[in-house]
Amino acid sequence: MVSYRFAVVIEQDENGYFAFCPELQGCYTQGSSFEEALKNIEDAIRLHIEDRLEGKERIPQSKSVSLTSLQVTI
Repeated sequence: MVSYRFAVVIEQDENGYFAFCPELQGCYTQGSSFEEALKNIEDAIRLHIEDRLEGKERIPQSKSVSLTSLQVTI
């Protein structure tokens, strides 16, 4: 078995939590709690990777991930 490490972003809004993996385009999910969203994105990533491996596609891996906030005044 091979292990992969991916960045995951989890955002909270009025409907719950939204999670996505920036390295894997289209890999996202949601949950009613942070923990549920985290479990769901782990499942989504696993399925995404399995699908890529079956299709003999490359698995993208970032060397580093930066997170910052930006204030925009309009």
